[in-house]
Amino acid sequence: MALLALGAIGVVFGDIGTSPLYALKESFAGHHPLTVDQLHIFGVVSLIFWTMMLIVTVKYVFIILRADNHGEGGSLALLALIARQLGAKRWGAGIVLLGVAATALFYGDAIITPAISVLSAVEGLSTVSDRFTAFVLPVSIAILIGLFAIQSYGTAKVGMLFGPIMVFYFLVLAVLGISSILTHPAILGSINPIWAARFFLIDPKLAFLALGSVVLAVTGAEALYADMGHFGRKAISLSWLYVALPCLVINYMGQGALLLNNPEAIENPFYLMAPDWARLPLVILATLATVIASQAVISGAFSVTQQAVQLGFLPRLHIVNTSAKAAGQIYVPFINWALLAMVIIITIGFRSSSNLAAAYGIAVTGTMFITACMLGILTYSVWKWPKPVAIAVTGMFLLVDGAYFASNLTKVPDGGWFPLLVAAVAFTLLTTWARGRQIVRGHLNQSAMTMEMFIASSVRALKRVQGTAVFLSASAQGVPHALLHNVKHNKVLHERVAILTVKIRGVPQVPEEDRIEVHALDAGFYRILLHYGFMEEVDIPAALARVKDCGPQFKPMDTSFFLGRQTLIASDKPGMAIWREQLFAWMVRNAESAMSFFKLPVNRVIELGSQLEI
Repeated sequence: MALLALGAIGVVFGDIGTSPLYALKESFAGHHPLTVDQLHIFGVVSLIFWTMMLIVTVKYVFIILRADNHGEGGSLALLALIARQLGAKRWGAGIVLLGVAATALFYGDAIITPAISVLSAVEGLSTVSDRFTAFVLPVSIAILIGLFAIQSYGTAKVGMLFGPIMVFYFLVLAVLGISSILTHPAILGSINPIWAARFFLIDPKLAFLALGSVVLAVTGAEALYADMGHFGRKAISLSWLYVALPCLVINYMGQGALLLNNPEAIENPFYLMAPDWARLPLVILATLATVIASQAVISGAFSVTQQAVQLGFLPRLHIVNTSAKAAGQIYVPFINWALLAMVIIITIGFRSSSNLAAAYGIAVTGTMFITACMLGILTYSVWKWPKPVAIAVTGMFLLVDGAYFASNLTKVPDGGWFPLLVAAVAFTLLTTWARGRQIVRGHLNQSAMTMEMFIASSVRALKRVQGTAVFLSASAQGVPHALLHNVKHNKVLHERVAILTVKIRGVPQVPEEDRIEVHALDAGFYRILLHYGFMEEVDIPAALARVKDCGPQFKPMDTSFFLGRQTLIASDKPGMAIWREQLFAWMVRNAESAMSFFKLPVNRVIELGSQLEI
């Protein structure tokens, strides 16, 4: 448990741990400046404290972490859990859209987090000397390029260092905070929620607008749930309650004490808490922490992409396992380089962490609000909580998260449009692909011949040749088009014919004993179903080698794989808007070209064919 907790500190809390670099500063010096006086300092620090208590501690640690899908967490895992429990009930379609929307917002978060984290750390150079200000942007870009360039090597070895570095970083946060609190101990009174209430009563408009920056203190809270499968609920809970939360609270109070003594320190209160001689080492340490935080988000983007592919929301992409021992350590080249391109663009475009802060909050609060909506469905329909309790708990979180989201909507003209644009594009791609696959499968099933009819009409009329043929089929019913085309052009059948379908279940992993399902048909025909979880990598040759009750063992040299190829043509009834049909066709063409571009191995080619029959 101690090792798991150490790992959780290094991976899970990197994002929220680097929030002190910019959260308090942006609350005062952001797009809606506040007067640096006792009322506003105590009010903002009180809001930050109770935001961490309500959203992170109560909502995520005490409630959301209990919603594990066979140990896995995250928006898509929660979506799969609820959809599996509710089946075709009335919540089904709505909860799918909520889960997809949360996933789309996460991609916006994954673009902004590396940029704002690294920029806010490197901007500390300006507190060391004004001469370093000109180097902030190029140094930040160089660090970001290096971070994405090493992704293909995996994080297994680097990850071993993450925990100790982040523990040291959190201890430094606490030491800086304590040294500052001692100069003005009255700041400890900000823990009283009366200060937050007084802030709203005296200056309600500015207090509401300040929520948009205060919420930056809990960026990364979603990572507690998303990374639950790696470390477990208990390890994450202990790490938060006994390490991350106390150190963060102490540091924010230390920044508040500094501002009470020196209001001009609002320029960069995090770094100005440190003595002059310690600022350059602190910049280096904070930069390491932000790189770790960015690494966690990038790895999360890879994992979310894999889940989206397995659940049918994205076409097959090239996914590389970077560790022979840990299945969760993956690398997705397309996502990696696409993220890098977008991160560099927004870093150059926004130029500072203050400008990026306006764009950051919408993605975070939007995801939190959607999670609160899904929590309501989970507590009432799946956990069967009493209706008044479920309504009260969900209503409280919807009110809190809704207030933060509404406050961030005021920043749309100042940069908040960017994550909304990214989320809209991602949502359109995810839903278009899922709907397009559904329509294509529907048309294929309508025109499919039954296996019984095919066997009865073709076995006697066709010559049988030695060997085994495996035909990939997206559907577990009917005759795959690859088999029909083979008979039409080659006019022969192999001695053993296997119709293979890959099924992705709504669970992270499928036990090996439930992996393979074989149905013997007549005349040497077999239908094989391979079951995988949405967190697993599909490996068809390895699975076929373990197939029993299907004649001799499958051997690569004696087995021919056939993929069907369909031409997309207009149907009598449009399944979706014309522009979405054209978008789906474009995604299909690019999925095909990706196979040759990345030179996918046979199991990847088979995987693509099995899912699409294209």
